[in-house]
Amino acid sequence: MSRQNPLPRLALAAAALFMVSCGKPTAESSGGTNATPAPAKAGIAGPVAIVTKSGVEMAYVPSGEFMMGSSQGNPDEAPPHQVRITGFLMDKFEVTHEMLKKAQLPNPSHWQENPKNPVERIRWRDSKLYCNERSLLEGLKPCYNEKTTDWDLDDSANGYRLPTEAEWEYAAHAGTEGPYEFGQPDKLRQHAWFSENADQKTHPVGQKKPNRWGLYDLYGNVSEWCEDVYSPTYYKESPPADPKGPPSPGKDVKRVIRGGSWKSSANACRTTTRQGEATGDSDACFSTDFCGFRCVRRVTSEELEGMKKIAK
Repeated sequence: MSRQNPLPRLALAAAALFMVSCGKPTAESSGGTNATPAPAKAGIAGPVAIVTKSGVEMAYVPSGEFMMGSSQGNPDEAPPHQVRITGFLMDKFEVTHEMLKKAQLPNPSHWQENPKNPVERIRWRDSKLYCNERSLLEGLKPCYNEKTTDWDLDDSANGYRLPTEAEWEYAAHAGTEGPYEFGQPDKLRQHAWFSENADQKTHPVGQKKPNRWGLYDLYGNVSEWCEDVYSPTYYKESPPADPKGPPSPGKDVKRVIRGGSWKSSANACRTTTRQGEATGDSDACFSTDFCGFRCVRRVTSEELEGMKKIAK
């Protein structure tokens, strides 16, 4: 896919970071209150944090298995089921106003006073447009076909895309059990902006503690769009490897959003909580000011090794 007027490519970021997390890449979600690291799978390395060509901080989340869902949450979180996930890069932070500006896209957000606030009030399709533009900025092949109704995903492309909800939950668990990666729910204030401390608005990203894989604001600030069509019964038929959600029904489609927001209760901030949201793609008055997004992309083992060498 190409643009008639391609955006200028940004300079290569000067710094790259490398770290190995203390978290484990394998997890089982039990619905309890403790976040206990699950046994590690042999040969699985820890995640790698890097800076991309366009200056965005990302973390490499390694391949692994986890128990997705919960038998003690809402009905659409059941049944818990074992899922295998292929490793991927994920943004450390939710997409911010300054990140959207770099891609030269309009900002629909309600709160724009701080460039490091997360984007919100953004439609599902516009978040995919950002993914495509960011891919072009870095010389990558865009993942979404803008000529199709749902902007269909090209699995062969190496550019940016929205996470599947399985990838999102796997990253949020960060190799732990339970509804919160950090353990007891009374620690939520340390990790999230939610209804009890957000003062009814968003806040600059990265102010709260990250999870043990170095990912920030997963539990609050804004909820995040995922690639999947939402179905409350999908877990009964979900495949065991890299599930992508059910097929689109073609009309009245709701997409999955994950993670709590500035207006969420503590219970709604759990790692297994699911929600279906109208995309707003055909709504001229779309005003969902609690929903943003972050990007992911797949990398080859050769690319990852190259990133490690640059970091050294």
